[in-house]
Amino acid sequence: MRQFHWLLILFCLVGFSCQTRQNLSSDSPLFSDTIRYAQGFSIHRFADYTEVEVRDPWDSTRLLQRYLLVDRERPLPTELPKGTVVRVPAQHVVVYTSVHAAILEQLGETGRIVGVCESRYMDLPSIQAGLKSGQIADIGEATAPNVEKMIERKAELVIVSPFQNSGYGPVEKLGIPIVEGADYMESLPLGRTEWIRFYGLLFGKEAVADSIFRATEQRYLALKARITDEMPRPIVLAEKRFGSSWFVPAGDSYMAHLFQDAGADYIFRELPGSGSVPLTFETVLDRAIHADLWLLKYNQSYEMTYGDLRAEYTPYENFDAFKNRHIYTCNTGIVPYYEEFPLHPDYLLKDLISLFHPELWPDYAPRYYRKMQE
Repeated sequence: MRQFHWLLILFCLVGFSCQTRQNLSSDSPLFSDTIRYAQGFSIHRFADYTEVEVRDPWDSTRLLQRYLLVDRERPLPTELPKGTVVRVPAQHVVVYTSVHAAILEQLGETGRIVGVCESRYMDLPSIQAGLKSGQIADIGEATAPNVEKMIERKAELVIVSPFQNSGYGPVEKLGIPIVEGADYMESLPLGRTEWIRFYGLLFGKEAVADSIFRATEQRYLALKARITDEMPRPIVLAEKRFGSSWFVPAGDSYMAHLFQDAGADYIFRELPGSGSVPLTFETVLDRAIHADLWLLKYNQSYEMTYGDLRAEYTPYENFDAFKNRHIYTCNTGIVPYYEEFPLHPDYLLKDLISLFHPELWPDYAPRYYRKMQE
């Protein structure tokens, strides 16, 4: 009887083990990648495909997309979960933004780009050369791309930046996978950089992507470590009016975290959210009139002066930072700010530290920001 009892237990254990292996092979990933900073995506590895889940940045309870990456040299698995199938490495790609074009350049994959939207904003020399030679087509505006050109160029993947409650019009009817790169919604600077691991998967460049991420992480953390609790923390104001509103970074935004890591006190750090918040000019003036430094970005062919800023809106001169000439500007029409900082927040962090704590690098010439001239 005792022998029969142990045989029964052994039979049950073996049966359970077999059933467990069967469930793992059909429903569960072999393993999931560790994502250290990014909140917007996850990577799960299965025997025949890789699953990337992109979370909805505006509703954390739902997914924005599930991508099923399948080696283009292998047959399509007979059983796949619901999701968008992407054959990898991708061959013919359309990108909507200069940010994603720059990411592909970092991966060494600009040769895969067959079309871009809004080419006037594509400042990368490799993209401009492709447009000039005809290797890359101008697909038109991102809000109304030329789908006929996409078909003509045999596009098999489109990379876009999603916006809340918006679609992609006729492009959705082409059957071409649309990769929604919500990297710009990440709160942590290194979280946005970590998205290169997803893009690396799309092009078979996992090792290159991992190397870029780890090198950036190491430099960023080393710079952040230069800031100590004993250092004075200047009070910082960001951006300027656009139309009737002043859009300031929210307290959990990318820029708010950069200001914190660079050793400054951001004036609107208590505002909830990770994006931008529209405020009235009066609200900003009331809160930030005595801010120590004012950082702003603009896009034009020449450098903005205090006279230009005053002419744009005279009440700007009421801020102490204006009166004391403590305004620093970034002209994104001249410097490659948007092309670089998503993957290299360490570049931007060093700029900010040099402005907030110039004693650390007395001879450093900032990469993006310049002191506004008269």
